[in-house]
Order: sequence, then C-alpha cells, then structure tokens
Amino acid sequence: MYSTKFLAALTAALLATVVSVHAEQVFNRIASFPVALNAPDAEATSAEIITASDDGLTLIYSDSPAGGIGFVDLTDAKAPKNLGFLSLDGEPTSVTIIGDKAYVGVNTSESFAAPSGKLVVVDIASKAVDAEYDLGGQPDSVAHNAAGTLIAVAIENERDEEVNDGDLPQLPAGFVVIFDVAAKTLKTVELTGIADVGGEDPEPEFVDFNDNDQIAVTLQENNWIAIIDGKTGTVTGGFSAGAVSVENVDTKKDGALNFTGKTSDVPREPDAIKWLDADRLVVANEGDWNGGSRSFSIFNRDGSVVYDSANALDLDAARLGHYPDARNKKGVEPEGLEVASFGEQQYIFVVEERSSLVAIYKDTGAEPEYVQTIPSGISPEGITAIPVRNLIVTANEVDLREDGGIGSHVMVYELAEGEAAYPQLVSDNDENGLPFGWAAISGAVGDAEKPGILYAVSDSALSAEPAIYTIDATSKPARIIAKTVVTRGGHPAQKLDLEGITLDGEGGFWLASEGDTSELTPHALFHVNAEGEIEAEIPFPAELLANEIRSGSEGITAIGEGDDMTLWIAIQREWKDDPKGQVKLVSYKPSTEEWGAVAYPLETPAEGAWVGLSEITAHGDYVYVIERDNQIGDKAQLKGLYRVPVADLAGVELGGELPVVSKELVRDFIPDLKSLNGYVVDKVESFAVDAAGVGYVITDNDGVDDSSGETYFWSIGAL
Repeated sequence: MYSTKFLAALTAALLATVVSVHAEQVFNRIASFPVALNAPDAEATSAEIITASDDGLTLIYSDSPAGGIGFVDLTDAKAPKNLGFLSLDGEPTSVTIIGDKAYVGVNTSESFAAPSGKLVVVDIASKAVDAEYDLGGQPDSVAHNAAGTLIAVAIENERDEEVNDGDLPQLPAGFVVIFDVAAKTLKTVELTGIADVGGEDPEPEFVDFNDNDQIAVTLQENNWIAIIDGKTGTVTGGFSAGAVSVENVDTKKDGALNFTGKTSDVPREPDAIKWLDADRLVVANEGDWNGGSRSFSIFNRDGSVVYDSANALDLDAARLGHYPDARNKKGVEPEGLEVASFGEQQYIFVVEERSSLVAIYKDTGAEPEYVQTIPSGISPEGITAIPVRNLIVTANEVDLREDGGIGSHVMVYELAEGEAAYPQLVSDNDENGLPFGWAAISGAVGDAEKPGILYAVSDSALSAEPAIYTIDATSKPARIIAKTVVTRGGHPAQKLDLEGITLDGEGGFWLASEGDTSELTPHALFHVNAEGEIEAEIPFPAELLANEIRSGSEGITAIGEGDDMTLWIAIQREWKDDPKGQVKLVSYKPSTEEWGAVAYPLETPAEGAWVGLSEITAHGDYVYVIERDNQIGDKAQLKGLYRVPVADLAGVELGGELPVVSKELVRDFIPDLKSLNGYVVDKVESFAVDAAGVGYVITDNDGVDDSSGETYFWSIGAL
C-alpha cells in the first residue's frame, strides 16, 4: 500500500512529465545532506552504498566507519531530514530494501584470514533488528530480485594487500550467497575454478539481478564476470572482462595534465555491474591491484563487447577541471553504476570515485549517447535511482572533518526541464582535439579591451605546468579557449605557486607567486610576455621576507600605466610582524623598484578558524578584495567581496607602522555558493572585472585533492 505522501509525489512527477514531455530535461542537484547529522557523536561517518524505499520517501545508506546504517527522510526532496542511525555491531558494506525491511550485509571479520559476516534484517519503521543470518564470510554487495523473493550477497573474502604484494591466491575463497526471503534459507554458490586469473581464489565484488532472476557477479581481482541462476544457485555462464589499450590518457602523476599517453593491455577489473536487459550487462572498470581501464563497458551475456568508453570519462573530467592527476594509474576510477528508466528512456549512470563526478548516458541498445556530467561530493561510492519521483541520489564516502575538511554527504538530483546548472567552466579542445588540462584556478584578471574575456592562473596543484588560461565568459558555461604555459628558458617554469595575475599594459602579465622557503619556492613577482615567457623575476625584499610565513601572495593588481604603474599584492594572512587581525597590502612600483605597504583590517574569525585575503582587483576608484575564512560547509561564515578606496592606498616604507585602510562589504558570496545545492566550498579565490565593468568570481578546486573538484564560476553583474 502506497502512502499519501508517495501518491502526492507521484502525481507531481506525472504532471511535470506531461508538461515537459517535449522539453529538454536535465539532471540538476537539488539538495545535499550531511550524514554526520545522523551520527553526531561518531568520530567519522560515511555514506557508501545507498538505497531507497519502494515509495521513494526514505533513504538508507551503509556507514562503515560509524558501524551502522543511516536513515534519511526524503519526503521533501529539496530538504532531506535526518531520521536517525542504527548501530549493527560490525562494518556494514551494502544495503537493499524489500517492502518495509532493509537487508544489510555486515562484515564482522577478525582478520583477512578469518573472514565472517552476517545478513541483518532491519524493520524500517521501528529501526530495530528483526533477524540476523550467518553468511560464512565477509560480505560486500547485496541486491534483491524484482519480485523481492531472493537476495544475492557477494562474499568477497578480500585479500590482504600487504601480503605477497597483494597477489592471489589468498584463501579462503569468496563465493555468493542466495537468501530466500520467504523461507529464510541460505544457499552457497561456489565460484572457484572458473576465472582465468586466480581461479582458486575468486573475490566476488558486486551482484545484480535481471528480470529472469539471473545474477551477474563481478570477480574484480579475477577480471571475470559470472552469471548464476538465482533460483537454482547454478553457475550458468561467465566470461573474462578482458584487457584494453587506451590512447590519449594522462599516465603520470607529475603536476601536469598531459593527455598524450597510452596504456597497453590493461585488465578491466570491473567493480559495479548492472543488467541493461536480459542479454546485456554494463560494468564500471575501476580496477584494483593490477588493472583498471578507466572506462565503462557494455557486454552481451556471451562476453562480446558492445561498447567500451575508452578515454571518454577521463577527457570529460579534464574538460570540467575534475581530472585527478594524483591518481593517474586508474584515471577517474569508475566504480559505481545505476541503470534506470525515466519515462521511456533508460539511462546509465557511471560513478567516478576519483573525479567525484557522475557521467550520464542514454542507453540506445548499441553505443550509448552521452547526456551530461553532474558533480557529486568527495568520492561518490553509491547511487540509487527513484524514477517514480524523477530523482537520483548519490552517496559520497569521504569524511575529512578531522582535518578541517568537509564530511560525507548524500546528494539529491532531479530530472526536470531546464538547463544544466553545472559545469560553469569548461575547456575547449587544443589543436590535437584534446581538452586543455586545467584545475585549481587561483587568480584572474579581465582583458582591457574585450568584454567577457578573462585571464586566469592555476596554483601549485599543477606545479609542473603553470599556465595562463584565456576564458570566454560570454558563453554558458564559460569556456577556456586557450592555455599559455609559463616558461623559463623554453621549459615549463618550476617552483611557482601562482595565486594572482594582472595585465602589464603591454600585452603581457604580472604574476604573483606564493612562496614557501622550506620548499625552495620563492615569494616573488614574475613579469611574463604574451607567450608566457618569464622576462623578469622580482623577489620580495629582505624587509618583508624577514617575517614571512607560508601564506603569502594571494592576488595582484595594477593601478596606473607605464612608469606610473604600481602593483598591489594581497598577502593572505598575518605575517610575524603584523598586528593580530591585520594583513598587508604590499605595493611595488616597477619603474623605481620601490616597495611599500598598507594594513588591511580583517573580520574576526570564528573559534578555530582563520580569516585572510584571496584576491585583489582594481576597478575605478576602488580595489576589490576577496576576504574569506578557511571553513567549509555549514561552518563557513565569511566569503565576501570588499572594496577599499584607491585613495587609501598610500603605501609607506616596510618595517614601520602601516596605515590601516577603510573597507566596505560589496557582496556576501555564501548565497551564491549555496545556489548549486551542494555544500559551501571554502576557497573563493578569484575576482576579475572585464572591460565592460562586469565582475566575475571563480573558486579554487584544489586540483581535486581532498576536494569534490567543483569549480564555481559566476558573474555578479556590473559594478
């Protein structure tokens, strides 16, 4: 029996479908839910595998670090609410729902050599355990058939990667358990002796039923896919996932994005698997110890390949600024999958753990049609579709709160008429048809003559290839249309941490680099020509460096022209000689080589936080600065644009007492940062004013390192 709330939601969804039947529909994020709300006392929480009740009004996710499952009220999809947490005396690995019961695989292993686990049945309404069943090993994926009569559990019995370099075999072997829901009986399906790789030690990873009660199971480390008759528990088929060679990929963890590499004969080693119909399967080729082809593949049930995405996911992530250079062995690392029909269209959703994206395709029966890519939280692990409500939901596992970062989130997306809200900044292709690799935008400036044209720089996340990006902000999304590498002696310049850029009035640029003496990176200004060649390096003077800390230059701007030009540099945080709550705006006049400074008064940070500057931009009678705290998510309190009268910028000699400038708030950025319905990101780093006086804001995605990779780019209109 469906609830009144469900019927109301269904009616709304049907009406929306009727209204929009001929309109373009896209998926956009409508809400985010921090899972720590369900377990506030846990040291760490995580949303890993997620599922929805039959009416789509309740979500349940597995939370391994906290040792239980969390419940989310999705009655109002745009405002999810915490429904509580249930501890399960073990490590939940997966969850599925049949009717009013949740079935949870729980790992209780004492060690890799002595694996154990249980299937726990939970009454959803009371959040109480109804029953537990010994599985005889360590469970991973759990799935049920369409009728709700059978449950399949992949018993992985995973290997210890510290033993024998992680090579197989490491017994005991894994298997699959089939649970009869009505009879409450378990049947074990052995999988030894079928895979070409480590056949005596199968490690089942992910299971899925088709409408004929056939179970597809990936043996990830064995690079194999097995098919089981769910009613008899008999292995009826299977095939190797095969190996592929992929061209035009980035293969080096080197601080540069270069998509000219190649991988050869890499085993796919699939993780998630889903049936597309009775005869076709789609897999996410995450890889593990020896493989990972960076792709997703569609197979016929006989093992013949219908489609392989090759480098498409990697290049898409690069286009969006989400490519994870630090994880180049397996690229974006496709891990999770969902297949669901919205109306008459079946979609494939590919979850990319390392780029924190979900790529969406339409299933055409042959080569799938790319639709869009949506951003998720950090390291999405699970995904579930709720077609009856036009929703999909992702579970994002990483919790960085202990280090001052963001916690794990569940994120909700709706299919509706309109335009994709994300991405807001993308890359065009270069002369070879490959995207300009970009990430970590840290400073920007407007072109002097062309409205809508900006120039931006990336920071040390791409230390081996510092670059100036030309951005066309007149298109939607904004586009990176050119990339100029900053060079020294004909080679990409090393030991730069570019945080600011301004025009030199002669076709070139002045760049500000944030230094770190311990890493031999200088606090300095660099003068480059239009080709990005360094023509002059201006180190900070001794009077300034005597009190340095790591947090230095965070922006640069120019006031005046020719010999009258003065550069102003925003120093992010208080240096050793600064009064508490004041930072320097440092001046440098190239024609006379004179240095000076004024003091800028900071807002008072919340307890445990700091406040500093991230950008400085001159326009008219003011310089505009970004002042922000270092907080993220619900803790973020200050992300603002302030302005200082140019008349206040009367720099005095370094080493003495500095005059304090006045300031006024121009715009609070926190509402802007909430507009994409994710969490408030911490690093608002760039502000540029174009030739028409329009202001643009860009966030820094940290090169997808402990970050979701999302870059926000928006205009605040004419100043």
